[in-house]
Amino acid sequence: MTRAEEFENLRPLLFSIAYRLLGSVAEAEDAVQETWLRYESTPTQPTSTKAFLSAVVTRISIDVLRSARVRRETYVGPWFPEPLLTDPYSDPARSAELADSLSMAALLLLERLSPLERAVFVLRDVFGFNFAETASAVGRSEAACRQLAVRARRHMDEGRPRFEADRHEREQLAARFFNAVRDGDVDGVRELLAADVQMVGDGGGKAPALAKGVTGAANVARVLATIFPVLTKIDAILEPHEVNGQPGAILRDRDGKVASTLTLEMLGGRIQTIRAISSPDKLAHLGPVADAWALQRELNQARRT
Repeated sequence: MTRAEEFENLRPLLFSIAYRLLGSVAEAEDAVQETWLRYESTPTQPTSTKAFLSAVVTRISIDVLRSARVRRETYVGPWFPEPLLTDPYSDPARSAELADSLSMAALLLLERLSPLERAVFVLRDVFGFNFAETASAVGRSEAACRQLAVRARRHMDEGRPRFEADRHEREQLAARFFNAVRDGDVDGVRELLAADVQMVGDGGGKAPALAKGVTGAANVARVLATIFPVLTKIDAILEPHEVNGQPGAILRDRDGKVASTLTLEMLGGRIQTIRAISSPDKLAHLGPVADAWALQRELNQARRT
């Protein structure tokens, strides 16, 4: 097998590691590409290609993550990870860990960890690397990695939200929710929401956020049931789609361009959090991006008439 073939076989794993560390599809793809360039220029063949490439992509991602923190501190409004529709890496033995680590809530929780804690947690707890492999990847001793892992797990366990585990139940709840939203059924939407539900949006200052911190079942239901029926009148489409391993949807304009993504986080048969991403920078990898400001103007005009 050639180096290029070995690399392509491992590309899904490398991307999945980088995405969980960076929360950005574009930055993860860049990290994977840089990993290939370094692998290609390595004069000797590593003993373990997987261990070598995983270490390289992890170290590149840690460097990017450290510089990204400065940018995120000056970000306009709430910062969410870029939405990911499908994780290219699958491992039946670790499917639960992989799915859990992909959710928006888990990725936001990872943001609270230091870059090294985050890397150790992702490699060890999500992808099942042993401590020797993890230590090699982050450039620390095994003892140091064990301490980093303990701290990371404690932080994750303290803040980790508990979501519905049954996929079928989540899909049914999401279907009922989106049907009620399209119909403008305020009562129907409200009964599916937790009393303290939150709806938050990330426009990055470059697009109108779908929601600017709306809380409470009555308020969220009223906003949703007011906006989405009008969107259908201007030929916008709410397309149910799994986003980051959770039930969600893609909002498209009449030309099929992506205007926003939504993710639903659920517990106890109710929707706890609705996250909307409309920042064009974070949607570009999903296809042509809609002019969100023009869509907002058209929406306002339709609501007035």
